[in-house]
Amino acid sequence: MKLLILAANGQIARIVEHRILNESKFADVQLTLGLRRPERLAALSRNPRVHLLDVDLESPQSVAAAVAGQDLVFVAVVDHDRDNAMTKNVIGAMQQHHVARVIFTNILGLYNEVPGEFGRWNLVQVRAGLAAAQRSDQLLADSGLTYTTLRLPWLNDRPEVRYTVTSRSEPYVGVSGSRQSVADVVLRIVADPGFAANNSIGMADPATQGEDRPVY
Repeated sequence: MKLLILAANGQIARIVEHRILNESKFADVQLTLGLRRPERLAALSRNPRVHLLDVDLESPQSVAAAVAGQDLVFVAVVDHDRDNAMTKNVIGAMQQHHVARVIFTNILGLYNEVPGEFGRWNLVQVRAGLAAAQRSDQLLADSGLTYTTLRLPWLNDRPEVRYTVTSRSEPYVGVSGSRQSVADVVLRIVADPGFAANNSIGMADPATQGEDRPVY
């Protein structure tokens, strides 16, 4: 499999990259890592399974060049742009080069699916970028691509992988989760691209259910 990770220097992206390069079950995965200033990941360039690219997500040409020849695209950043250029560029590039499978990072609260006091607080926190995030999700749903929207919880750096997955039609379970857990969800899709296909999923630590504020 050829996997393109865009915004490849993000914390979750780095966890995904590390696991792919160090776990035997991903030994057949070839990584293309797209980011501005790719020298930041220069240490990975010594691995024969890694190709670094300077990619500007605001440039259709730059994104298209990165997408060509890939099997799966993971966008490891949330599109908060008012014009959703990032999402449109990824969709356009994938349609142009007949690449079908995409995983796109987003926020929780897209559908008023977060219950209780935490849901009220979360809405206040995300309101400024909510419309753009909702449009990004809708653009993917309408694109004809096989997509997964990842509605991330409030993140922490706890080492454990522990999460409950919920779909867009279900109340969000939990308020916080580890970056390790989100990376694990991404890797489940890499291992089985049918997992969470054409769905928008949340993933959070169920032990944080009922909390009013994020758990760090």
